[in-house]
Amino acid sequence: MKWNAIVPVTLAVLAAPLALTAQAPAAVPDAAPARYHPLPTLREQAVEQQAWLETRLERVLPALMQEYGADMWILSMREYAEDPVFWSITSPTTFAARRRSIYVITRQDDGTLERLALGGTSQGGVFEAFRSTRPAPTQPTGELVGNEQWNLLRELVEDRDPGNIVLNIDPEWAFSDGLHAGEAEALLEALGDKYSSRVRREPRLAMNYVSLRIPEMMPRYRKIEESVHAMISEAFSNSVITPGVTTTDDVVWWLRQKLQDLGYTTWFQTSVDVQRAGSGGGEGATVIERGDLLWTDFGVVAQNLHTDTQHLGYVMKEGETEVPAGLKQCLANSNRLQDILLSHMEPGLTGNAVLANTLAQMKAEGINGTVYTHPIGDHGHGSGPLIGRWDAQEGVPIRGEAIMLPNVWHSIELQATTPIPEWGGKAASCRQEEEAYLDEDGERHWVFRRQNRFHLVW
Repeated sequence: MKWNAIVPVTLAVLAAPLALTAQAPAAVPDAAPARYHPLPTLREQAVEQQAWLETRLERVLPALMQEYGADMWILSMREYAEDPVFWSITSPTTFAARRRSIYVITRQDDGTLERLALGGTSQGGVFEAFRSTRPAPTQPTGELVGNEQWNLLRELVEDRDPGNIVLNIDPEWAFSDGLHAGEAEALLEALGDKYSSRVRREPRLAMNYVSLRIPEMMPRYRKIEESVHAMISEAFSNSVITPGVTTTDDVVWWLRQKLQDLGYTTWFQTSVDVQRAGSGGGEGATVIERGDLLWTDFGVVAQNLHTDTQHLGYVMKEGETEVPAGLKQCLANSNRLQDILLSHMEPGLTGNAVLANTLAQMKAEGINGTVYTHPIGDHGHGSGPLIGRWDAQEGVPIRGEAIMLPNVWHSIELQATTPIPEWGGKAASCRQEEEAYLDEDGERHWVFRRQNRFHLVW
């Protein structure tokens, strides 16, 4: 099934149950230093995450299953071959599927959901362990294995007799394609011809359940993002960098170590590089010199919330008291492109439409840039519409045709290329990435704030 056949969605169904008044942006002065926010204890983090899980299953999922007319959703997976949705329906004390874990979610006549688990655990009580209700010489006890599990699934489905069954099978969308080939074969055999004929593919169910955010997550996410700003600010300062001595690799590993010391982790290897007027620079063990334009791409994970941030710094030359005007203009152009993009990120538009509208205005204003923005949340490169790729400024097939929805977080990733007079006209690329979100009304806000001045090394 191609995405363009199932694009339309009713945004009103999602807006009411997902009100984001708790996500109102904090008033943080641009000049105020970013602060570190220590994470709670692991036990306290687990309590917070479990509450998020319960809210998502009770508030978000019923609305989606109603919206897409899904009677039953079956997620079946084996240990270390988890469905991407697994990480969005399980408790923070679960680290992998157990042997085979099957979760069956059935929409009731009153719109509520019955959530059953066959194998694995109840995920802190959000699922109920299913046991046979039929007379048998030996009732299943303990951990379910082999045919016993498939027989139970068949019994469960027969008793509920759903009009349709959604399975996560899709050739285009990874978040909607979590049912592995061998697992699908066994599952369809267990369902038999009658119920296999009722299987539907509805990629939006998995996609949008994973991508939609709840307001209870935002206070923690905002603190994580402010901590990211604080880490980059410290990394791009004289506390870490000594011009002529420190290398870009030194800064990379300082950031990685700082993450661990704070109890955070990452989802990709940190990048740090430089641009400069003369020869040299680039990634790797490059010695940082005065006059260098610094850049980092830095991702943090805490409590299963992901960030993706790119900031810029400048190493002052001897006698300089200001960043060169050309570099200031480069950053201003990048900031302007951020403004243009956010102004076009309207719910109901496709990612490709947002991209086309943004690039048209960008060119009309004389900015030379590229846009490659993505959703973020439970995953770094998250579920939902892409707004460009660095190598696809004409639009992104399939993923660019997904619809912008309220209540989704995005990494606003882009760059503006600007000639720098102080570099003899050589161009600099001001690459930035910052977290933003659409609230329930479709209004756009920065999660913390965006960078509009350089981090400085003196």
